[in-house]
Amino acid sequence: MLPRRVDAVVIGSGPNGLVSAVELADAGWDVLVLEAEETFGGAVRSTTEDGWVSDRYSSNYPLGMASPVFRAMELEKFGLKWAHAPLALAHLLDPETSAAIHPDPNDTAASISKDHPADGDAWLDLYSKYVKIREPFLQSLLTTWPPVLPAARLTRRLGSAGELIRFARFMAMPMHRMAQELFEGPGGRALLAGNSFHADAPLNGSVSGTMGWLLAMLAQDVGYPVAEGGSSALSNALRRRAERAGALFVAGTPVTGIELTGDRATAVRTASGERIAVSRAVIGDVSAPTLYDVLLPEASVPAGLRRDLERFEWDYPTVKVNYRLRGPIPWNSGEARRAGVVHLGGTADDLIHVSADLETGRLPSAPFMLIGQTTKSDPTRSPEGTEAVWAYSHLPRGIADDASAEKLGDRMDRHIERYAPGFSELVLDRDLQRPMDFVGDNASLGLGALGGGTAQLHQQLIFRPTVGLGSARTYVSGLYLGSSAIHPGPGVHGACGHLAARTALRDASLLGPVTRAFPTAALRRLQR
Repeated sequence: MLPRRVDAVVIGSGPNGLVSAVELADAGWDVLVLEAEETFGGAVRSTTEDGWVSDRYSSNYPLGMASPVFRAMELEKFGLKWAHAPLALAHLLDPETSAAIHPDPNDTAASISKDHPADGDAWLDLYSKYVKIREPFLQSLLTTWPPVLPAARLTRRLGSAGELIRFARFMAMPMHRMAQELFEGPGGRALLAGNSFHADAPLNGSVSGTMGWLLAMLAQDVGYPVAEGGSSALSNALRRRAERAGALFVAGTPVTGIELTGDRATAVRTASGERIAVSRAVIGDVSAPTLYDVLLPEASVPAGLRRDLERFEWDYPTVKVNYRLRGPIPWNSGEARRAGVVHLGGTADDLIHVSADLETGRLPSAPFMLIGQTTKSDPTRSPEGTEAVWAYSHLPRGIADDASAEKLGDRMDRHIERYAPGFSELVLDRDLQRPMDFVGDNASLGLGALGGGTAQLHQQLIFRPTVGLGSARTYVSGLYLGSSAIHPGPGVHGACGHLAARTALRDASLLGPVTRAFPTAALRRLQR
């Protein structure tokens, strides 16, 4: 039996929903988490069969390990163990040549400076500058919105207003220009380009360099870790942390509607007809279209918001292949044979062409691939002597049909074989996840998009998920969007759930009538 009344309902148990549950329960609230699926974790979930562990969606978590939100929760005390491969990342420039991020920055510098010695020094300089600003930068990005105090600390760390302006320019740069300014040779440029491709911003578009720089620096800093035992281990640690604080979890219970009394969220309804009254807050760890088009009464959604949502843009559709192999992939590159993550895609210039294909509706003939060699990082992922590997790539924006997914999957197989002759003979089992398979498993993964919406500038900050104030607030009092559909967006870092919980707690405080009045009224005016 579900409780009839609680302080807060969290809809969805992805990492952001779990973080919201932890922080609300820590504050003494009576919290109920309702999950539509039979398993908690959202897109941070793994399965185990016959000794093989498969991460079904996300897998490697540099942002998760570095996240101030997760670190504050001390998840290691609740069973989480991070596991690392000997090398964080290898980027294959061609079948014989690679650039790699090693645990020691000096070894990384050596990897990218074989033909261009100055590039090694450039890498070390880039990394030392990152280390100098790491904490205030991550605090600014992941812990508060707007990031006034962390930004002030970041400014002090940079040293002057001039340096702050230069850093702002650096963050706004397209990846291609950033790579050209930093490095002379192909190795360093490729490391930035491949990491930029973890998001969906065109590589010659503004701010695409930010993701490449950040993930490359995190790979040097904390590696590309996996959760030991499977990605569900991260979700399970978060759930145990929330349960210790008093949160109640119920799976297999889809929420079908949010009830409003006046302009306030006051209850949720489930598919089985149950009604749970809510005293303080509803937080949706769901996609923006799901919240506004499915859960809220149609008549309540402002006309302007509805028009804006018609222009909402998903990120690239994902095609993922999960392999069970007799043994390790026989890469020609020695660095790739030791890496937890392999980027297969060529030079930075090559990736510009792949990016253009995805933006213009063409299926790339040589797709960029992210490959996770999870047994390299965590030997528990497969039986001794075997290798559990996943690979994913993207279809062009807006194309998500099964036939295109099958065609891309075949190209992915052939592409690996080109860089690792004999690969196909090692395949024991091959499991293809198409965009519509992702949607069938998780309604928040629209068109097979894993990022909650494009990460391009026109749908970031105050434009995420639509024109607004950039926070978790909605035009409904007591209702908060707490998924990757809000700032800071994609990635397993918990920041979106943290910001939603933080906003809900502030609005429910004695100062709440002051803190929420202006932004809520402003949203209603913007979206009417």
